Amino acid sequence: MTDFEKSLNDHLNELLLFTRSKVNDPQLAADIVQDSLLKALKAKDNFEEGTNIRAWLYTILRNTISDVYRKKTAQPLDEKALENLATTDDIDQLACRCMEKLIPSMKQDYALLIRELELRQRSTRDVAERLHISAANLKVKRHRARLQLKQRLQETCRLCARHGCLDCDCAN
Repeated sequence: MTDFEKSLNDHLNELLLFTRSKVNDPQLAADIVQDSLLKALKAKDNFEEGTNIRAWLYTILRNTISDVYRKKTAQPLDEKALENLATTDDIDQLACRCMEKLIPSMKQDYALLIRELELRQRSTRDVAERLHISAANLKVKRHRARLQLKQRLQETCRLCARHGCLDCDCAN
């Protein structure tokens, strides 16, 4: 399995949960996610290194959901239906709201990486240059930062974090 395919697999449950929240039919939701992932695999040569793969996948998913609605109805989607589909700005809202509270509790280097790479979506090349470290070193630090944040979320949000922190409603 390539790194790209692993990354797709890492986001599978999150994409499926999101699609199920937009489509009432669980089988149709699974089909839509499968179609989206196939489109992503076909378009992987167009994926630019340093781009937020999560945002890229949600764009493909949103377009696939829209295509399904378009095929089901002879008329275009109404504005209300379009509002229910995630936009790039909405993707950030899908993450647990507790994350911002937990970042300061992380190791300082890791907190910086989460802010720059994940929240501000800065390119890995730019961040590596700014920190005067190699891209390989940044990749390792990013991985460790994500693991630390995941651990903090699981400790704080418990059940919410195990289900992808979508529409988090925990009290933390």
